[in-house]
Amino acid sequence: MSEPEVCAGRRPPAPTPAERARTIAARGGKATLLPWVGYGTEGNRVLPLLHHVHADGTTSLLLDDKHPLVESAWLAPRDELTVMLELADPAPVPLREPVRGLLWITGWLRPLEPTAARQRAVELAKDRPDPRLLDIGYGSTLLRLSPASLVLADAEGTQSMRPATFAEAVPDPFHSYENGWLRHLELSHPDVVGLLAKHLPERLRGGHIRPLGLDRFGLRLRVEMLGDDHDVRLAFSRTVHTQEELAAELRQLLGCPFLAHAK
Repeated sequence: MSEPEVCAGRRPPAPTPAERARTIAARGGKATLLPWVGYGTEGNRVLPLLHHVHADGTTSLLLDDKHPLVESAWLAPRDELTVMLELADPAPVPLREPVRGLLWITGWLRPLEPTAARQRAVELAKDRPDPRLLDIGYGSTLLRLSPASLVLADAEGTQSMRPATFAEAVPDPFHSYENGWLRHLELSHPDVVGLLAKHLPERLRGGHIRPLGLDRFGLRLRVEMLGDDHDVRLAFSRTVHTQEELAAELRQLLGCPFLAHAK
């Protein structure tokens, strides 16, 4: 995910890094724990049974009681381990490079005592009901990751941020149905995707155009070419907040030229 080159002398508007980070967290993609060196688990990528990033960046993680990381956490000084949580944001359609963004949360992992774990599970179930939460105390341990710093890497660039900055942002208003809509666009309306080629730099118009992302500022495309891929942002004429505004901007985008930039 290299820095995109800029067409027409400037970049189209895009969500802030913190907003993009909140959106990746809200989508709940694949999570991997990377324990810090010194706990006997270094080099092992840990896949939690369940994860949920809360609005303040604190993350709830469910692991099997017998997992070595759980034992290490209980035995660590102050019952805390330094870990990094990697969240991958997969593309909505099958691509040669299937991950469109990564979010790393570094902080301190602490196992929760049974009473605190049950209380947190009840709160978590309000946002993300999951039957695996019923296993807490019966074979699974709930742990809390308190963030110290976050780093985002996507096609817009790489940016570090403080937990407070992350907490002040909100996810994009279209994040909950973006992937389904883009999959439908590719599978059922390939002709529409083809019409967007006129907005691309001329050197990219012969590539395979794929829908990559959608936010309140515009539509993102992946152009797959022989030996190389390029990400392009097509900007809306205004920032949109509702599905009605989004539909109007998409119709306009199909009929009017818009600024684009590509990497």
